Amino acid sequence: MSGPVLILGGTAEARELAAALDADGVHVVSSLAGRVSRPRLPAGEVRIGGFGGPEGLASWLRERGVSAVVDATHPFAQRISASAARACPAAGVELLRLERPGWSERPGDSWHWVDDLSQAAELVPRLGRRVLLTTGRQGLAAFADVDSAWFLIRCVDQPESPLPPHSEVLLDRGPYELSGEIELIDRHGIDLVVTKDSGGRHTSAKLDAARERGLPVVVVRRPARPTVPAVVTVTDALAWVARAAQPGYRRGV
Repeated sequence: MSGPVLILGGTAEARELAAALDADGVHVVSSLAGRVSRPRLPAGEVRIGGFGGPEGLASWLRERGVSAVVDATHPFAQRISASAARACPAAGVELLRLERPGWSERPGDSWHWVDDLSQAAELVPRLGRRVLLTTGRQGLAAFADVDSAWFLIRCVDQPESPLPPHSEVLLDRGPYELSGEIELIDRHGIDLVVTKDSGGRHTSAKLDAARERGLPVVVVRRPARPTVPAVVTVTDALAWVARAAQPGYRRGV
């Protein structure tokens, strides 16, 4: 069998892929950025922390004899994806991007698309006074000067300052259900939701709740990604690994 498969992880799809490969006897190594204090650990070998840029990653791939890399990081994790796009060709290793589809508007939605967090912050005073902010703990400084609104900041770990002057931090982790999201919105009098286009079903209930309550939603578009082969499902990623990364590997054998 060839060398290990490296999954650049941190997402539900990455954990699902690692579990399937590990169950089939494939040596899988999942790399986590280490930005969450208590991450959900996938099956197989796990490493936490950076590689030292594209050169460091390329060296690591050679040293470990990695047969293939699946970039299954968060849609907004630009740095590691850019590093992988440079490191894999340099190391002669195949690379696949596994990325869940983004969210799409549905009848009854009132979405306002922006390119970054700064644009989202500029829109807040025009759209709401009590904001559910679910953009993660990084980048909150973009909202630090918005003093005309109160923010309920939901994230997994305690964010660092600066934060909006009128805010409360809610430490929580999905998946979320529609009933719970509606209850949260009603309890805090939320009139605006601000989020990133993360995609996936684990955190989409807030969008359904906003639709139910007729609330506007500010959605930050995904950043540009390097042009590499890509799939949107774990099933397709498994097929790619079987075909391109593990000669002689057949699922279920």
